[in-house]
Amino acid sequence: MARIDLGHMTRLSPATVTAITSDLLDQGLILSLESEEPKAPQARGRPRTLLKLNPDAAYMIGVRLSVNNIDLALVDFAGEVTREKRTHFNSTNADAHSFPKALVDAIRLFLEEAGVGQARVREIGVAAQGVVETETGVVAWSPAFAGRKIPIVSPLHAAFGAECYISNDTNMIAEALHWSDPNRYSGTFAVIMLDYGVGMGLYLNNQLFSGASGTAAEFGHANHIPGGALCRCGKKGCLEAYLSDYALVRAATHQPEDTAPDTIDAGVSGLARLIELASSGDTDARTAFHEAGRVLGYGLARVIAMIDPRRVVLTGAAMRAFSFMERGMWEGLEEALVADLRNNFSLDVMPWNGDFIRSGLIAQSMERLDKDFLGKASLAAGRTPRPDNSEVRA
Repeated sequence: MARIDLGHMTRLSPATVTAITSDLLDQGLILSLESEEPKAPQARGRPRTLLKLNPDAAYMIGVRLSVNNIDLALVDFAGEVTREKRTHFNSTNADAHSFPKALVDAIRLFLEEAGVGQARVREIGVAAQGVVETETGVVAWSPAFAGRKIPIVSPLHAAFGAECYISNDTNMIAEALHWSDPNRYSGTFAVIMLDYGVGMGLYLNNQLFSGASGTAAEFGHANHIPGGALCRCGKKGCLEAYLSDYALVRAATHQPEDTAPDTIDAGVSGLARLIELASSGDTDARTAFHEAGRVLGYGLARVIAMIDPRRVVLTGAAMRAFSFMERGMWEGLEEALVADLRNNFSLDVMPWNGDFIRSGLIAQSMERLDKDFLGKASLAAGRTPRPDNSEVRA
């Protein structure tokens, strides 16, 4: 984009645009290149100079932790994914002692293969399944680990010197939606993911909400029936114990409700088989999906009654079976909530896209990088950035 176009977009004067872009060029955050636009033969003056973000100004690493997998993405300052890799680990014995080292080693090898030095990485964003404490940088509990209280942020910061943050994976879906379409996904909205587990991402008053410790919106582990079906977290009666992939397979195959989730052949293949059975008219499979839909409706009723969201998004692998769940969901919602409350929201059913989680990590990291660069530029110019990113003279 040319300076004149920046001026039109921002309504800043040409002198102000020139001063700001000169600072950004000096800091190496943007680059100048000659326009390739054809000029008329009689045109006078130099060709227009275009400006673009400098991809090499900084890098961030996006990390997604799930059962047996570490998904890594290297992202440049322009927000482009330049390299990605999946590394495997053994979830059955990963604990607070063994996993941090395995994660650090995986990232070091990833950077070495990419030819990027550690010093060029400014941000590491991590998204994990399960109960994540964003304030302490710890995964309190997750199906991805055998142990509990897995430290993530401190080991990564010590190893790489980069700023490091961790979040629940469904929160990153909410962040990605807000980033990509803020007109539709803003204000107060909720994202519910039905997959290997049941997660929620929550925006309240245009801010991603994670609570005092970072463990808020654990929709899947809210109790549905006291003393009910066994959940993967070890408790009984959680919403997840009726909505996740293992819960659906357990119900369709008439296994006892106290059957341990890790003994059930579920996962991607198990859920796919169940959807195939339902599509062919299998009564047990269809009943399992219908009853899960009713549970989802009860859960949605609680969310709507408490926070009054403008929009609710349903996503995850189980959305391939939503046609079998939809009727039950509306039945449950109608039973649990008066019409005056349940008629105030819009429902989006969204096909599962794992890139949402990575996109949310990138969005957060790019915003933090910009604020960091802004703070350093303000200090160098003798100004002090306020918490709202405006500036005052020192």
